[in-house]
Amino acid sequence: MSIFLVGSGEPGGLTQVWNEFAAEAGQIASLSDRAGAPTVAVVIVHEGDGDARANNVESVLSQVDGVSVTVRTLLAEDGQSLRAEDFMDVDGIVVAGGLTPVYRTVLSQAAETIRELVGGGVPYLGFSAGAAIAAERALIGGWQIGGVQVAPEPASEGLDEVTIADGLGLIDLSIEVHAAQWGTLTRLIAAAEAGLVEAGIGLDEETALIVGQGPLRVVGAGSVWRVQTADSRVIVSSMGA
Repeated sequence: MSIFLVGSGEPGGLTQVWNEFAAEAGQIASLSDRAGAPTVAVVIVHEGDGDARANNVESVLSQVDGVSVTVRTLLAEDGQSLRAEDFMDVDGIVVAGGLTPVYRTVLSQAAETIRELVGGGVPYLGFSAGAAIAAERALIGGWQIGGVQVAPEPASEGLDEVTIADGLGLIDLSIEVHAAQWGTLTRLIAAAEAGLVEAGIGLDEETALIVGQGPLRVVGAGSVWRVQTADSRVIVSSMGA
C-alpha cells in the first residue's frame, strides 16, 4: 500500500491522489472481517475552521471513484493528544494541514499505532503538516540556523531555530512542504548542510509524492525536490509529474 504526501493543504485538488487512496482503503477493508465500506480517519486540528474543513474533506471522499467511504473525523484541539484507540479498525488515514508542531503533538501518543497500521498496509494521506510529520526525522519549522536566516520568517511555524523532531516514522526522508510557493526549499537545503538531516524531499503545492511498491511517483502541477548530501556538498535535483 502507499503513503501519499502532498505539499499543500487539503483538499489539494488532486483527484487522482484521492481516488488511489480511497481504492487502497477499499482493498484493506475487503481483507478484514468487518463488513461495510472502508473507514477513513481524518485528523484535523481545530483552528477556528475545523468543522468546515472536515466537511470539505468528507465531501471530497464522497466523490471518489468506485468506493463508498465512511469518514471518522478526529477533530482535535491544540494541546490535545489523540489516542491509539481513535484509530482502531480504520482502513485509511488522512492528516490535514496546519501548524506542523501542533499536529506532531496531537499525534504523538498515537504515532506507534499509526506506524503499525501503515506498515500493515493501511494507506496514509498527508497534506502540508500531515506530510511533514510523516518523516522519521520531521522538519517542523523555524527560519534560522545559528541565528542566520535560511527561510522566510512567515514560514517559521512559530519557531525561530530550524527544528527537527521525531515524526511518525513512515518515511526515512525529511519532508519540506510549500517548497516553491513559500520559499522553504532553502530551509531543507540549509538543514542538510548543517547536518540536521541527511536527506529530504521538498514538495511544491498541488503536488504529491507517492511512496509505495515500486519507484517513487509524482502527481500534480509542481515539482518534487530531492536534497541529499555527498562529499561535503548538498545536491538538489527535481522530479516532475
